[in-house]
Amino acid sequence: MNDLLLSIDAGSINWARAQFALTAIYHWLFVPLTLGLAVIMGICETIWYCKRDAFWRNTAQFWQKLFGINFAMGVATGIILEFEFGTNWSNYSWFVGDIFGAPLAVEGIVAFFMESTFVAVMFFGWKKVSPGFHLASTWLTGLGATISAWWILVANAWMQYPVGCEFNPDTMRNEMVSFFDVALSPFAIDKFCHTVISAWIIGAIFVVAVSCWYLMQKRETKLAIESIKIGAIVGLIASLGAAMTGHKSAQSVAEVQPMKLAAMEALYNGGTDIGLTAVAWVNPFVQPDYLSEESAPLKIEMPYALSFMATNDIHGYVPGINDILNGYTKPDGTREPSVDEKIARGKQAITALAAYRKAKSEGASEEILNFQLSIINSNMPYFGYGYVKDKADLVPYVPVNFWAFRIMVGLGCIFILYFAVLLIMTVRIPWLSAITRRLLAIVCILPETEADDRCTIATLPKWHYWVPIILVPLAYIASESGWLVAEFGRQPWTIQDMLPTWVGVSDVDGFSVALTFILFLILFTTMLAVEINIMLKQIKKGPKS
Repeated sequence: MNDLLLSIDAGSINWARAQFALTAIYHWLFVPLTLGLAVIMGICETIWYCKRDAFWRNTAQFWQKLFGINFAMGVATGIILEFEFGTNWSNYSWFVGDIFGAPLAVEGIVAFFMESTFVAVMFFGWKKVSPGFHLASTWLTGLGATISAWWILVANAWMQYPVGCEFNPDTMRNEMVSFFDVALSPFAIDKFCHTVISAWIIGAIFVVAVSCWYLMQKRETKLAIESIKIGAIVGLIASLGAAMTGHKSAQSVAEVQPMKLAAMEALYNGGTDIGLTAVAWVNPFVQPDYLSEESAPLKIEMPYALSFMATNDIHGYVPGINDILNGYTKPDGTREPSVDEKIARGKQAITALAAYRKAKSEGASEEILNFQLSIINSNMPYFGYGYVKDKADLVPYVPVNFWAFRIMVGLGCIFILYFAVLLIMTVRIPWLSAITRRLLAIVCILPETEADDRCTIATLPKWHYWVPIILVPLAYIASESGWLVAEFGRQPWTIQDMLPTWVGVSDVDGFSVALTFILFLILFTTMLAVEINIMLKQIKKGPKS
């Protein structure tokens, strides 16, 4: 493997990373809307099944059409994403393919076939199957998409927190020893819940935005108002759920990826009673001098909040970047080695592995082989560090993590506020009637006594309808920011502590990867433009087309 590293140039590594990032970002433009619309269309058809009102059938069919357009585009980008593991990351695929390939195989065999089967019934079976079977098909289509997301997120979570595997020195591969440990990893569960619930936010805000456009055009008023009600309920539940699962996810990160948390917070030196940074001046274009700076300048923080977020204890210990680099003692008394120690032990594992393989090929005794195996096993947790030459490479790019995290959280708070206000304005709950009247009076600039009669969601000033339309791209920015934190925060690892990016990449000419990057950029941008164009045309046609 060391000989292979000498033949791979830096350009190949950077272009391979850029190409995968490009594909993943474009793919994630389609996936969350698929998951979000699946919930909305399922709710609409459930109401139709209960009431047998043709209006709700038309409403469900309308959102299903938009779901179908988006679903098709998501499948295309997802397939390309999986192929890239074999083309640009062949060393990675060979090293951990037995583990990483398993959830992807289950996703392809079970979830994808489940989606493709029931999506056909959902679109073409309205007059061919019973209402109950069609309703089940609609929900199973959404469930299939969600299960598909589950297995993909399991694979991603394993890269962040590798469990359920053992290294086999005879095959030079990591092999799965417990499928359930991989599939039901606490890190995977937290990631799945937070990711899928955040996707519902995008679905909800998209539905509200389309409905508000109809209200601006003074058409499809009933569909718009009823869809806004559903969107407000789903959106508020999802926004609150994203906040709660985000807290749990942050605790998982603090436990297994402390460097990521330190980068998110620009926390150079940790300790107990650590506050959560609200804002600070972290230059977005320069990696900070964390070795000499005590903390980021112009820092405003919430006292004790980071300790609580990471440990559920306001006095909890949170390590900073320098603590992780230099080693630190955990509250339970165990000592976390310094990066220099980890690099030394990683090199011991690599050296012992080479010695073991040479001894075995020469027919050495069991005693010699077992001795080398004991060195390998004791140092294997730090195997990936043996390929690190500069410990500065182990510090993620702080500005991206710091600002992306704040964009995600800040927009999440805006969504909670917006959906709460929208719910009050659209769903008339008796004990909220006074608040509703007051709120409508403020937004319509009317006397409170006239608000109920002259101001409703269908007669608001036009600028109010632009709010959810503006929030649609912001919802995508929040979602993509979350992925930036997840992936930039674990750099330089393709697999945490096990395999750096420069070891997992294929030995492919950098020019070839750069060329395909440009081709994919053109292809994906065209696909996105085509999807937006088709969806806008369908929205303009309305539900009756």
